[in-house]
Amino acid sequence: MTDLAPRELRILVAVGRTGGFSAAAVALGMTQSAVSHSVRTSERKLGAVLFERGRNGAVPTAAGERALAHARRVLRLLEVMGVEVRGAGGEAVAGPLRIVAFRSAALHLLPGALERLTSRHPGLVPEVRIVREVGAGAAGEVLDGRADIGIATLGAGAPVPSELVGGVLLDEGYALVHPAGHPAPRSLPLVDWAENCTSYTREWWAAQEWLPAATVEAEDDGAVLSMVSSGFGMAVMPELSLVGAPPSVEVTDLGAARPTRSVGYVTTPELAKSRAVRALIRELRGRAGRSPSQIVGSPSNCGDR
Repeated sequence: MTDLAPRELRILVAVGRTGGFSAAAVALGMTQSAVSHSVRTSERKLGAVLFERGRNGAVPTAAGERALAHARRVLRLLEVMGVEVRGAGGEAVAGPLRIVAFRSAALHLLPGALERLTSRHPGLVPEVRIVREVGAGAAGEVLDGRADIGIATLGAGAPVPSELVGGVLLDEGYALVHPAGHPAPRSLPLVDWAENCTSYTREWWAAQEWLPAATVEAEDDGAVLSMVSSGFGMAVMPELSLVGAPPSVEVTDLGAARPTRSVGYVTTPELAKSRAVRALIRELRGRAGRSPSQIVGSPSNCGDR
């Protein structure tokens, strides 16, 4: 098989991003025929059809999705190579650093690390996106080449994918959250959201006879906290989601048997060696081993946890 050139990879990525040959041609300043010819050449070299052509544009096949993920990762490595070669001999970290994280980690875990990181390396430009930690989640964004590093939930039910490397940054416990002063909080309806209960909490969840099925499904943990604060129900939430909880919310410890989840980072083996990714991991690890409340400040009304 003949290797694909960077120009061919950029064309594949542009077609995948824009959803069509014409749109990719406009984005790249090329003719549609040149884009079509390049894609056909890439398909011939790889021995697979990468896009289904139709009236709705170009849709990646399963092989195409894999090719696009590799293409994005290769192109990113070429960018990193240029930045690091130009900075060879020094410790300065510069250029973009693409980060994905689930909502509570982006709000409460990343800001302090990025503040310290950019103060040490003013030439670094963090680009943060919030993704839902369902399905492929943050790890999937890294696998697909859309991010350099992801802050993700890890553990037996959400292991680091075999193509990535990663590590645990902190463990957070879950607590019962309910309207402050309610005389019987466990009698309230349960408010939940899709990211909250994955395989690492299901076993505990199923064993709690006092927990009803959720009657209110919210979009994210912020909406859950708002609903509980307004008196609509109770919830079981992890510590990072409770940072800055309002006085109208009371947080009750669930004891030693409470469920926990691990929060960590994932990246590719290649980018794990890059200066920018290593620098961010150092900042994130700098406070590892401490509880979320110690890292970002104690949640309101959390009591002794």
